Amino acid sequence: MTKLNQILSQWPPNTLITTEWLEEKGVSRQLANSYIKSGWLTRFESGAYKRPHEQINWTGGLYTLQNLSDLSVHVGGISALEVQGYAHYIRKSAQQKVTLWKTPEVRLPAWFANHEWKVDMQVRSVNLFDGGKPMLTEKVIDGLPVHVSVPEQAILEYVYDIPKLEGFDEASYIIEGLTSLRPGVLQSLLERCRSIKVKRLFLYLADYYAHSWFKRLDLSNVDMGSGKREIIKGGKLDKKYQIVVPDVNREDR
Repeated sequence: MTKLNQILSQWPPNTLITTEWLEEKGVSRQLANSYIKSGWLTRFESGAYKRPHEQINWTGGLYTLQNLSDLSVHVGGISALEVQGYAHYIRKSAQQKVTLWKTPEVRLPAWFANHEWKVDMQVRSVNLFDGGKPMLTEKVIDGLPVHVSVPEQAILEYVYDIPKLEGFDEASYIIEGLTSLRPGVLQSLLERCRSIKVKRLFLYLADYYAHSWFKRLDLSNVDMGSGKREIIKGGKLDKKYQIVVPDVNREDR
């Protein structure tokens, strides 16, 4: 019972513990099963446990991935912008959308990947940036601290999803409102960004809205690639950034 008390003292409410974490604490699967029979633990999915009577949502699962399993997965893109107040007015839908980002080598455990989280869970497995760790901050969501992309990284992740998963007009509205981005952080991310499309489209919109931070970027150190890129079919070619996009009409804003 002493071992169980130690576990409970280190285990935040409304989160999960994993079989691997229990084994690190000296709790075998057999002992875990005895805790289940005694009513101290409840099996959540194969490989994960919860406290009886607790309701676990996606933030509880993500907290466990980040803190117990030490996996590099974070809230990114539109979800990171929303939680930091940059895009809450954009999307209104019946089901919450949650976008998580990781790199392809990070494998999510089955207990997380296969669980029905009651949200529109979308996981991006992309090497968007070369070198270095993701630029993250900690935000409390549903009462739990989780890692999310800083706004500068989140907007580039968001632009990555245009046009297949996100809309050009929404991106234009969001970037128009990003008046306080940090040019030093953006500079580093743009230099490391592997997507020519992301860099050109983001800079096209930032240039259009003439944000003060845009003027402080050194684009001579940003690889913009060569040749044209058709981002939106039926659009017009912007000669400066060599991308085909719709017109951004100031009169509509």
